[in-house]
Amino acid sequence: MWMITYYLLGIILLPGIIYAAITQSRVQKTFNTFSKVHASTGLTAREACTRILNQAGIYDVQIKRVAGNLTDHYNPTDKTLALSDNVYDSTSIAALGVAAHEAGHAIQHAQGYKFLKVRSALAHVSNFMSGMLLPLIIIGVILSALAYTSIGSYFVIGGCVFFGISVLFSLVTLPVEFDASKRALANLTASCTLDTTEVKGAKQVLSAAAQTYVAGLVVSILSLLRFVLSFILIREE
Repeated sequence: MWMITYYLLGIILLPGIIYAAITQSRVQKTFNTFSKVHASTGLTAREACTRILNQAGIYDVQIKRVAGNLTDHYNPTDKTLALSDNVYDSTSIAALGVAAHEAGHAIQHAQGYKFLKVRSALAHVSNFMSGMLLPLIIIGVILSALAYTSIGSYFVIGGCVFFGISVLFSLVTLPVEFDASKRALANLTASCTLDTTEVKGAKQVLSAAAQTYVAGLVVSILSLLRFVLSFILIREE
């Protein structure tokens, strides 16, 4: 019965899922639009990254190509900055904006940006807990069904805590991503990689991408709400 209630309350996630789909569509549309507009400097995304990092005094970050579409990311563990196939060699405003954003993460890491440290720590905890979440829920439900209600409740409450960590991770991600975009726009101007008009295009791309992280937070909160409500409802029956 608990699982039935849980799945029925899946409707709670609908607004978040719709919002996430809209934001993802907007990101792709905006990226595609500015992928057709090339920077006057003729710099590739890889070259722009190198220029921005060097200007910040960073010379130990490896820039590499990674397969996929918009799979760009910075890994603080081994100091590698990965640019996707459609970004790496591109001279478009969209590609340079994305590359500068990832360079912004590398600069955050080099400068010890506190929210990046917190997110990195939470990422390890969140990955571990995500693997433990389903077993906890199943054990809690089974124990509750066998009349071990109090013990089962502890397992379910543990599931709520794990969901809470996921929400906290999504929340901490926001300032990290917003700050990286802010740095990107400032660095694109300071390094003369884009002119004032071109930076406005990069800003549209990064603003659209930022909304995907807001959508991720909304979905995390709704998932936690769904879990808690289902638990409360089943306890009242």
